[in-house]
Amino acid sequence: MSDEEVETVTAPYVLEYVYKRSLGPVMGRFFTSLRAGRIEGIRTRAGRVLCPPTEYDPETGEPLSEFVPVSKRGVVLSWAWVARPRPTHPLDRPFAWALLRLQGADTSLVHAVDAGDERRMAPGMRVQARFRPESERTGGIRDIACFEIDPEGAKP
Repeated sequence: MSDEEVETVTAPYVLEYVYKRSLGPVMGRFFTSLRAGRIEGIRTRAGRVLCPPTEYDPETGEPLSEFVPVSKRGVVLSWAWVARPRPTHPLDRPFAWALLRLQGADTSLVHAVDAGDERRMAPGMRVQARFRPESERTGGIRDIACFEIDPEGAKP
């Protein structure tokens, strides 16, 4: 058979990592607070606030247990625009994945920002969490539907 006569056979393939993780006391409390419409971090012995919280201090390895409230407001550190969201994305319209630093936290988290237009995104812009309606919350990170531009000002 020559190269011109070779038949190509294709088949769809979906790569998935289906698993469940037990949350434990730290992440369990974090997600429970999200279900209640609050955001919490955890304080290290050195006074740093980690949000999202971790079970152990990343610098010393000590177990952590002092939860502290963190603001629903913060700033964008960096971002990437998603022009064509996929079905599994948190929004069905263009949005940004952003690295956010919430007020009261010393670490950052990644979440979706619903800015409406890529030109509105900028490092340093102020955002605030928009939670799902209480009846739709399940105790997961998607209880925060997304972040949106803070009406008190887009720039610090």
